[in-house]
Amino acid sequence: MEIIEAAAAGFSGVNTVWVLVATALVFFMQAGFAMVETGFTRAKNAGNIIMKNLMDFCIGTPLYWLTGFGIMFAGSSGLVGGLDFMIRGDYSAMLPSGVPLWAFVIFQTVFCATAATIVSGAMAERTRFSAYCIYSAVISALIYPVSGHWIWGGGWLAQLGFHDFAGSTAVHMVGGLSALIGAAILGPRIGKYNKDGKANAIPGHSITLGALGVFILWFCWFGFNGGSTVNMEGESIISAGRIFMTTNMAAAVAACSTMAFTWIKYKKPDVSMTLNGALAGLVAVTAGCDVVSPFGAFMIGVISGVVIVLGVEFVDQKLKIDDPVGAVGVHCICGALGTILVGFFALDGGLLYGGGFKLLGTQLLGVLSVAAWVTVTMLIVFNVIKRTIGLRVEPEVEIQGLDKTEHALSSAYADFMPMSAMSILPAVNERIQTVEDEMREKAYPSGQTKEGAVLTKVTILFNPLHLDKMKDAMNAIGVTGMTVTSVVGCGLQKGKTDFYRGVKIEALDLLPKVQMDIVVSSVPVDRVVETASSVLHTGRIGDGKIFVSRVEDAVKISTGERGYSAMQGTDV
Repeated sequence: MEIIEAAAAGFSGVNTVWVLVATALVFFMQAGFAMVETGFTRAKNAGNIIMKNLMDFCIGTPLYWLTGFGIMFAGSSGLVGGLDFMIRGDYSAMLPSGVPLWAFVIFQTVFCATAATIVSGAMAERTRFSAYCIYSAVISALIYPVSGHWIWGGGWLAQLGFHDFAGSTAVHMVGGLSALIGAAILGPRIGKYNKDGKANAIPGHSITLGALGVFILWFCWFGFNGGSTVNMEGESIISAGRIFMTTNMAAAVAACSTMAFTWIKYKKPDVSMTLNGALAGLVAVTAGCDVVSPFGAFMIGVISGVVIVLGVEFVDQKLKIDDPVGAVGVHCICGALGTILVGFFALDGGLLYGGGFKLLGTQLLGVLSVAAWVTVTMLIVFNVIKRTIGLRVEPEVEIQGLDKTEHALSSAYADFMPMSAMSILPAVNERIQTVEDEMREKAYPSGQTKEGAVLTKVTILFNPLHLDKMKDAMNAIGVTGMTVTSVVGCGLQKGKTDFYRGVKIEALDLLPKVQMDIVVSSVPVDRVVETASSVLHTGRIGDGKIFVSRVEDAVKISTGERGYSAMQGTDV
């Protein structure tokens, strides 16, 4: 009976399935955002970030049902929809062709959640969890729905012809600008800026997680943009194919553009920035993915791939706003940029296709209007939270990490031993390997003395990657014992050789090294030094150093032998 009634009501199975599949893909973007934000921040806050990305969706879902959907789609006012608690009104006049109300509601719900979750990344590692829950709720219940009504709910911008097909402004700029305002009010993480205002790099703990998040987001973006046709019949079939093509083109080209730009600018292709570049292309093309050609998408990708680098640097180094994951650059700057570029590259009405300045002017007006709404409302929200329950955690909480203090979580990585901020190896200064009683037959057996013998200690500091080669090389020249220790340290270069997200690592950076100690008696010291130099030499900074020092005496505890005799049978 229900199937017959659905058919009689004119519902389309194809359109409904299309919308619901797109809904599932957009929902899965929450996982992508969680992975990007977790990977680009420090391990001590990983659990907190996962919790925030879970709860903004869980809080936003009932609130959007309670008030948000009505504010966005009810009524006919140009400024705001209406109050329709729990969606009881009649929306048949505005529903997409053949799509039932609740399919459309859940589709809009996941878009709302995306706007809210964007804020998490820029304010990561120092925000109270309770404060995050509150401002995330306000975004979902009020701020996003009002500007969403202007653009998608028949409001005044839609009436003017403003074009934002899948949400470069409606979703991404709203979230990104909220993130910018929140991060500015919140202040930078401890240690982010020196007293002179110079930025320090604070690398994330897992570029792999960050990359996984980007791939998830890219995959889900086909549902984000393609599903926004909310139809898979007639002309929409052709339109969906073009949308998939332009979406993918912009992302791929933006990543290439960012890679090339950072390669030139930093002398090496920046991995995390290139990942941001792919997201920048996706955000920028979202507004016009249905009205630009593949060439237009290509150009949007090129432009956004460069702008994301300049935008991240501008926010980080000029505005002095600490954004750990680049959310402001990706979503706010490239969201606004992509919306404006519709005015240039739209096949129908774009400036470069003979359409004049009308569409471009409308796009600029829309971006500025939404920016004004978000700025005013979020300034109020963040300042009220700051002056009541507090927006930021205490310094000691931030240093210890939000996982433990906010969630009583010792570590988000239960199988790994937690490490202090200065420790990057499982146990600094712990002896990890002692090689004894090797196969070499000594020229002077144990217990025999050698007149005038000299004991010499050779200490070699080098990259851990070369440990196996060093052990083999020393064994080959007759060194039968050594002590190998994992250490951290740096030389005159203070451990800094590269950029991270456009910031040169200025702080003293202790890098992982291996310290190999060898005491020789019968093997010539020069031979040990020459062999080690040959094995370790690459000609680049960081090859290591060799220290040679005189050993006054040695005592073999098991026999009481001293000096040269103590070294026979084992050369350490």
